[in-house]
Amino acid sequence: MTSSISLERLADIAGGRVIGDASVTVDSCGLNSATLAPGGLFAALPGTRVHGARYAADTPAAAILTDEEGQTLLVEVGESRPILVVEDIRATLGLVAAEIYGHPTEKLTVLGVTGTSGKTTTSYLLEAGLLHAGYSVGLIGTTGTRINREPVPTSLTTPEAPTLQELFARMLSEGVTHVVMEVSSHALELGRVRGTRFDVGGFSNLSQDHLDFHPTMEDYFEAKAALFDGPQAAERAVICVDDDWGKRMAKRAAALPLTRVATQGEADITARQLSTEATGAQQVDLTIAASGTSYEFRLPLPGEFNIANAALATGMAAAIGLDPQTFLEGVEKVAVPGRMERIDRGQDFVAVVDYAHKPAAIAAVLDTLRGQLEGTSGRIGIVVGAGGDRDSSKRPLMGAAAAKRADLTVVTDDNPRTEDPATIRAAVIKGAREANPDGDIREADSRAAAIDEVVAWARPGDAVIVVGKGHEVGQLIGETMHHFDDREEMARALDEVLRHSANQASAGYRDSDDDSQSKEDA
Repeated sequence: MTSSISLERLADIAGGRVIGDASVTVDSCGLNSATLAPGGLFAALPGTRVHGARYAADTPAAAILTDEEGQTLLVEVGESRPILVVEDIRATLGLVAAEIYGHPTEKLTVLGVTGTSGKTTTSYLLEAGLLHAGYSVGLIGTTGTRINREPVPTSLTTPEAPTLQELFARMLSEGVTHVVMEVSSHALELGRVRGTRFDVGGFSNLSQDHLDFHPTMEDYFEAKAALFDGPQAAERAVICVDDDWGKRMAKRAAALPLTRVATQGEADITARQLSTEATGAQQVDLTIAASGTSYEFRLPLPGEFNIANAALATGMAAAIGLDPQTFLEGVEKVAVPGRMERIDRGQDFVAVVDYAHKPAAIAAVLDTLRGQLEGTSGRIGIVVGAGGDRDSSKRPLMGAAAAKRADLTVVTDDNPRTEDPATIRAAVIKGAREANPDGDIREADSRAAAIDEVVAWARPGDAVIVVGKGHEVGQLIGETMHHFDDREEMARALDEVLRHSANQASAGYRDSDDDSQSKEDA
């Protein structure tokens, strides 16, 4: 619940100074001048083009939080409301928001998942297991926000600090006991989770991504490490040590109660596939060993990377005292939108949609499909594209990861944003052709056409996959968001192919009848 907090109190918390009446109170805060409630605190942040202080006059705010530059702009236009001036707004906004909204995470059990890949799947596994155990669960992440599986409108993987703290307060008021959230590197770097108390922090893995935001992989690692070392650190850590980044992160978390999980080698919690015999294209039988006890269960998600996600989720649940057996019973019922999501319209080949948009993730999903086709003559076709206005260095790497493993690679657009789509495609194609000079590599300037092409190419026993957007239902071209859902488009393409096949079969049957009749007449 919110409280009316004086600017004097907030200045003490933020280490700032108040210009004007410090006794003025606020009961909410926000960054959006269009949605701020009357009586709230408007956080006027410096932007890449315009300082947020220029929008303060349009708000019904009771007071304004800003930096020295913003304060100068406000004075120039004759702003008469109190101004709370701080050195770094983002460094203090989370603490200020937590105070205004009553520090809700002090009364919630919060589990934060970070890493490059696997955050969404791990959070869904946690949600499923916690709900099965009887808890009331909030989920915050890439696919949106949910309270006991009911959607709550939000944006961003990790919302801005005021929205996040308000959301925690809402969850608390609706009886939520446990919150599972994805914690992005942007959120850690930009202070969105300052003021949030994490009971457990989980780390999945690290591979190239977001190098448009983080200058180097070391910077990217350091951003993630903030969840395990420093003022934003969780109270306990659960870290997958399958890769070198995980081993390094475990060392950074050494001051915390630490659980190491792994799918290979020794660890506190290990996950292993029970056998190499297929249990179905969309599931795998596992055993998880924890505290001297082994638990067998069926994970309804394919791929070695999902075995690691299951180990991480189990470790995080165990870290808050949840019995692994109870937790895993819930995990057996999980479904994650847009993650190795199979689209079945009655076709005689496998069709999958996945969110993979990083080189390592693309390699992992293709290796998973190849494993499912092992022992058959089945081929793999992939539709892949890269986003605009983002890390350009990963584009050829994405193309290479696809072309090395697929029999057909169709390069198309993802979210080109304000970049020239053809330029983005060219970078992906370059990497693909360098990795596989003799490969079947094609280009389609329409994502729908690319999906049509890979589906038309498929023969019985093959597998096709569309990567990059997963659960997303929009494609950002320029500054306009167009409705586009890979799952819908895959289903449409499959239906058209099946309808065409049925029409051909029907035509062939009629032709046969006509031939018979003509012979009889002759």
